[in-house]
Amino acid sequence: MTRLISARALLHASAAFAAFTAVPVFAQTTPSEAPAAQQQDVADGDIVVTARRREETLLDVPIAATAFSAARLEQTGVVDLTDLQNVTPNTTLKNARGTNSTLAAFIRGVGQQDPVPGFEAGIGIYLDDVYLNRPQAAVLDVYEVERIEVLRGPQGTLYGRNTIGGAVKYVTKRLADGPEASFKGSYGSFNQADGIVSLSTPLGSLFKVGVSGARLTRGGFGRNTNLNIDNYNKDVWAGRGTIEFASPDDRMTLRLTGDYTEDKSNARNGSRLITSLLSGAPVQANAFDTRAGLNNPKQNIQAGGLSLVATAQLSDAITFKSISAFRKDRSFTPIDFDALPATDVDVPAVYRNEQTSQEFQFAYKSDKLNGLVGFYYLGAKASTGFDVLLSTTFANFNAYTKGDVRTETSSIFADFTYDFIPQLSLSLGGRYTWDERRSTIFKASYLGLTSEFGGTPVPFGAPSTDFTGTANFKRFTPRASLSFKPTPDHLLYASYAEGFKGGGFDPRGSGTSSPIANPAAGRTYQDIYNYLLFKPEVVKSYEIGYKGSLFDKRLNIALDGFYSDYSDVQVPGSVGCVIGGVQSFCGITTNAAKATIKGVELETTGVLARGFAGPGSNVSLSGTLGYISAKYKTFIGPTGVDVANVRVFQNTPDWTLSSTLAGTIPVGAGKVNANTTLSYRTLTHQFETASPFLDQPGYALWDANLTYSFGRGGRYSIGVHAKNITNKIYKTAGYQYIRTDVAGNPISLTNVPVPNGPYVATLGKEGIATAFYGNPRQIFGTITAKF
Repeated sequence: MTRLISARALLHASAAFAAFTAVPVFAQTTPSEAPAAQQQDVADGDIVVTARRREETLLDVPIAATAFSAARLEQTGVVDLTDLQNVTPNTTLKNARGTNSTLAAFIRGVGQQDPVPGFEAGIGIYLDDVYLNRPQAAVLDVYEVERIEVLRGPQGTLYGRNTIGGAVKYVTKRLADGPEASFKGSYGSFNQADGIVSLSTPLGSLFKVGVSGARLTRGGFGRNTNLNIDNYNKDVWAGRGTIEFASPDDRMTLRLTGDYTEDKSNARNGSRLITSLLSGAPVQANAFDTRAGLNNPKQNIQAGGLSLVATAQLSDAITFKSISAFRKDRSFTPIDFDALPATDVDVPAVYRNEQTSQEFQFAYKSDKLNGLVGFYYLGAKASTGFDVLLSTTFANFNAYTKGDVRTETSSIFADFTYDFIPQLSLSLGGRYTWDERRSTIFKASYLGLTSEFGGTPVPFGAPSTDFTGTANFKRFTPRASLSFKPTPDHLLYASYAEGFKGGGFDPRGSGTSSPIANPAAGRTYQDIYNYLLFKPEVVKSYEIGYKGSLFDKRLNIALDGFYSDYSDVQVPGSVGCVIGGVQSFCGITTNAAKATIKGVELETTGVLARGFAGPGSNVSLSGTLGYISAKYKTFIGPTGVDVANVRVFQNTPDWTLSSTLAGTIPVGAGKVNANTTLSYRTLTHQFETASPFLDQPGYALWDANLTYSFGRGGRYSIGVHAKNITNKIYKTAGYQYIRTDVAGNPISLTNVPVPNGPYVATLGKEGIATAFYGNPRQIFGTITAKF
């Protein structure tokens, strides 16, 4: 506790001393230190960054990473973070099931499927290098962005929160040196209508201010035919404000930013995959339609935060940095599990999150030695409350669950690179992390909605779980890499890194009332503590790689291979259970699993032609390839039996591929950029057990974009963008509560595994097999103007 108190004291001290802050970014880059030229794509398509606190091209950085510049994002019509999964190896970024803006992210087999509190994210999401502790409101829309970066493998020795699987970094634009205004408008299929306005100006010679606002709307891809409202629509307001300060000698900079987003889209309900057992309602023809009956409360997400970022150059060799931030969000998310009008397995839910974070860094640079030491602190509150309305036994029966998780974590980290000679360098880093998790879990049965959702419930028996517990976790995680550059255009590297994700208590778990033991059940408080507790998970990752530029920089290659030992894997889930003789809803978490993950990643960009139609004309072909083999070595299920042979990795297709053909040609006073991308993903499992209902077979997506930019510096542009041109219908998530055998095959009412129902329901009367889908074909036009 002394450590945590001292962390708070440091946080308060940082505010008192103007909270000197800095923004570490892609491959540990620092955009505030980089000249403007470094933030643009250079002629050969490479991106220049300040990795390891030095100016380096992306090809010089010994790390598996993908960067997307603002120009590339605009030219390819990227709408939000989930679009990036199609062109990033071994990466899955998607909307969590039943939500519009909660992110489910997986990189190299590591991630978080379920967004309930109590489970740390396997992939770190950063907004201007402020770590987002929870996945709610993390499907960030792309507007006024400088670049987005995806780092693969364990992170944490150079910045922020320790993350076990990788990081996604969203970096907003810096303010211009002079007055600037910009506008972007979009209109397209499903009545998509977006507008983004940005304004900025200097105030004297030291300050700059800027504001931007976005209105993002779209009609539904389908209809809720029961409630007669759109399904999969979009209704978002967003805004961001920035104040920047720089001292006359540029040795000190400050950046204060605030952002706010409100999402009032309709609840995103799934499509039922099986015929209703009671009413006989057939499967709907349109995959985006639903018959869901729940619309209480209306879906609403509000999220925002403040960050204060600054640098202070103490000497030519040492820079002090600090990142201070506060964020808060609230999500009302009603989910109708069975996607039917009847009030059965209807789940009105609310998520509330709040976090305060502080980071300090001392960066050192010299001719041969470069690196930093740092401190990170996070204090976070995350809670969820949800009703589960079941009519299996009694009308209006409610299996209510409330989970509240308080996290305090602090760490020290360091990472230094020593150049023995210009061609050979060694990097060594390490992090020591202390995590404290305090959880309260409450489960009770009622008749009627709880007060959180406008009801006056009647208790139905005594609470089944009333638990409060605290757990502490700590671990040292090292990193080492050796880099060799035989020539300036070629890099070979080998690295080892460990990743650590803290444990906690299952916020949906069920146990007898505590801290008073229940003698009738024969379970003590310690029994319940041990049952609800899950341990930390650890990844030990080995990687070798090559990056090179060949044929007079016409061909760029980044190739890596990796092998990971993954232990104590946390696999959260939920099941139908029986409490007090009545069907209910319970969480179940296992980390009695060990796995190995190995794979290969390749990214290439080749310039096929230059200057064929005048200065600036070019044609290029780029591609990505990811292969991963993720296998459980052991997986001890709830019965104590090792079922590793019939367990699979979630959201981790064996192959991810993409190919993009792009060209730029001068036309009149401007230039035309055209590009087309074909991406492919093999079979994707939604859960750790294969599902004939929810697993998505391999599929391809085809996109194409055409933009014309003109005016000085390309200040005006007109674009046409087509997504999923072949209108492929593909599943991204779902719910299944149907009895299966050990291999995941559904069991019919005759107790025989069969491909067609009727099936044995494990939750509710009807049985649940409900799917959510990726976006259908969309075509939209864009207009941009900068003044």
